[in-house]
Amino acid sequence: MKIFRDKKTLTDYLERQKEMGKKIGFAPTMGALHQGHLSLYEEAEKENDLVISSIFVNPTQFNNPIDLEKYPRNVERDLKLLEQSGFVDAVYLPQVEDLYPEGLKSKSYDFDGLENEMEGKFRPGHFDGVGTVVEELLRQVKPDHAYFGEKDYQQLAIIAKLTEKLKLPVKINGVPIFREKSGLAMSSRNERLTPTQREASKIIHETLIKVNEWFRIITVPEINKRVKEIFEDQRGMTLEYFEIADEKTLKETDFFYKDKDYRAFIVVFVDDVRLIDNMHLD
Repeated sequence: MKIFRDKKTLTDYLERQKEMGKKIGFAPTMGALHQGHLSLYEEAEKENDLVISSIFVNPTQFNNPIDLEKYPRNVERDLKLLEQSGFVDAVYLPQVEDLYPEGLKSKSYDFDGLENEMEGKFRPGHFDGVGTVVEELLRQVKPDHAYFGEKDYQQLAIIAKLTEKLKLPVKINGVPIFREKSGLAMSSRNERLTPTQREASKIIHETLIKVNEWFRIITVPEINKRVKEIFEDQRGMTLEYFEIADEKTLKETDFFYKDKDYRAFIVVFVDDVRLIDNMHLD
């Protein structure tokens, strides 16, 4: 597994690979890797000749400086995990100046309103930060396919919109959420949970399963009420938001229409650890 620590050596290498006709798969990360990340590379390996990873904790997508400071970082452990997986051919560890040559500042994007829903309401500017770093990485790596987890479903939709509007020649692939045995969605932030908190947090996924059972049987307002009541009874947990939204527009709905697809989205604070999850409603 090759490791590149600057833009020029990476792009020189990739140009040679493309000249040989190799198809490139890519999944960018912020490190603190786990099996959920490896599932992206496992999927990429099936469809590509060369699989590229990147690790970069992107400051411009954090609204909370404390969250940025506490974000887990262990590059050596991450590299060992990628090496052992056997899925990844090369890893890009860019410097800030490689991705922000004009200084650490986000671009401003119009994602046709996707950025104003859910996370956009609670984390202003977050998706401009995501878009800025993902656009630059895609322009440097020039992959044929790029892979993102469905746990960050809104981010996945926004990246697909970004590539569409900028006409970037890459296919964006969503990969299903990888879960712990308890059902808790795998996340780098899970490392900050105590064993007791981790066990208690399985209620998040259990709630989504109940929502899927209630879907089309009871009204959206009644579902919202029941979810709120569930978390009022959970000590040490605070429900930031729960929404049922149209999968295409991400707009919250208060009524189910037969010709639309819906997804339930939930964000819960476990003390100061923010956990997100979602589920397609059958």
